[in-house]
Amino acid sequence: MMFAYSMTYIRVDIPGATSILSLPEMVRLMVFQDYGFLAEVMFIPTFGAPILFLSLCLYVYTALIRGKEYPALRLATRVMVRLKQVMMVDVFFISTLVAYIKLSSVSEVTFGPAFYLMFLLSVMLIRTSVSVPQHWVYFQIERLTGSDAVQTASKDKTCCSRCLYFRNRHERPCGVCGADLYRRRSKSLSISLAFLTAAIILYFPANILPIMISSNPATTEVNTILNGIAYMWNEGDRLIAAVIFSASILVPVLKIAAMSVLIASARFALPAGAKKLSHLYRITEAVGRWSMIDIFVIIILMCSFHTNMARVVPGGAATYFCLVVVLTMLSAYYFDPRLIWDRYASYGILLNETEKYD
Repeated sequence: MMFAYSMTYIRVDIPGATSILSLPEMVRLMVFQDYGFLAEVMFIPTFGAPILFLSLCLYVYTALIRGKEYPALRLATRVMVRLKQVMMVDVFFISTLVAYIKLSSVSEVTFGPAFYLMFLLSVMLIRTSVSVPQHWVYFQIERLTGSDAVQTASKDKTCCSRCLYFRNRHERPCGVCGADLYRRRSKSLSISLAFLTAAIILYFPANILPIMISSNPATTEVNTILNGIAYMWNEGDRLIAAVIFSASILVPVLKIAAMSVLIASARFALPAGAKKLSHLYRITEAVGRWSMIDIFVIIILMCSFHTNMARVVPGGAATYFCLVVVLTMLSAYYFDPRLIWDRYASYGILLNETEKYD
């Protein structure tokens, strides 16, 4: 991982200027140009979260292998599991391929060693994150402490939404993983709807305002998301236009629509099966981060063209679009899918308790 971040990632040559970029150099350029927010957007999911995730994996599994209870072992495990959704090394790598199509039409592009190491890092991070069975890890931690995580399900027990073990309903926090223990997330629908509403509001300026401004000594070009997609399509770059359309328009719109359906179903029981809606929730939660492709492409173009001969700067829409992605992810995070089953169960004889939590 350290090799991927210390070596040259990409080299871009245009007449009169050359950009030799490593990943830390990209962050430095954005900070230097007073785009600290975008620097954080790149740094956290592509370096901060992965290095912390791998460090916590080493810490937790070293403790399990040695059979010793290290300090804050439960907290380390809980943070490690939650970081899975924050890491976006694979998204950044795909964004580089998309940016390459655009860069290669106006410049000479050469990939450095870090580019190929980034691919290996993406594969290894995906494999590692999939191979972390949190249920088993918490069970092993409980064995180290001499406790028994396994309890029989009953009316007096509540299933923890994080470690999935049944605990005493009055236990605060969960005795296995240390997360908040609740039968249903308090105010789940209200909080999820608030984040979704904010995302819908911000989605309009994200599409209306310029997202990228390109300039050279002869011309200045201002593009919104839709204008940029139309321009690339008309210029023959239909593959990149399709990718940007999917990431910037299709995925956010479908995610907003899906979350609207899920929230409405949890409140009013729309005519759709609870099982299908649960599948919809899991898909929605998984694909949201891929909307960051457009932002990462802009970051790569911005760092590649930062001279007077050719310059790319992000427009105001970039910030709004980042916020839309984050807000939709938070809306999915705070939505408790068990409320869907509660609402559909209310059509039978079972007691419906959904109103207590919305």
